[in-house]
Amino acid sequence: MSAVTLTPRALYEEVAELLRQRIFNRELEPGSWIDELKLADEYGISRTPLREALKVLAAEGLVTMKVRRGAYVTEVSEKDLADVYHLLSLLESDAVGVVAERATAAQLSELESLHAELEAAAMPGQVDRAHFFSINERFHMRVMAIADNRWRDQMVADLRKVMKLNRHNSLLKAGRIAESLEEHRAVMAAIKARDPDAAMARMQAHFRSGLEAAN
Repeated sequence: MSAVTLTPRALYEEVAELLRQRIFNRELEPGSWIDELKLADEYGISRTPLREALKVLAAEGLVTMKVRRGAYVTEVSEKDLADVYHLLSLLESDAVGVVAERATAAQLSELESLHAELEAAAMPGQVDRAHFFSINERFHMRVMAIADNRWRDQMVADLRKVMKLNRHNSLLKAGRIAESLEEHRAVMAAIKARDPDAAMARMQAHFRSGLEAAN
């Protein structure tokens, strides 16, 4: 009985992840209609797990369900984006304050290693924007993990999914890589100095700049 009930769940979660990545990669553009029949045929599945997957993405804010019109990739308004960045700034600055105060030497070393990867990814003439932002996200997620509050982690994870809907705008903004790297240096310096207030302030400044670049 348990195997029968688990299989459909595993399938719709797998489909949700496939669609999630297609949305993040802009294969499914914001505002575009999601052709359920075409996708079900492409994945070789019935529409039932596909619809369950769409419900998952709708709960995450990545998909908008419209009555009698179907599912659409969510379009993020300027207000939506500002609201998301505001909440991320509050939550992640709180987390980095905890890290600055309580992180072990080993945990600080992990963050320093990630920051070194970020520096390497931003070397002049060798910048890979997608790789840079991937490491950037890993750094932020490691800060969250070290701060160790699963409720905050869940909120941040959900908010970051919505933020990714608009990520390509910030990727293309001239000079943003260098600015982001400098902001990370300031955050890392405050963490190493064991200065929670400074770490929180630097993280808030990082999100303010991120929002400006995303608009």
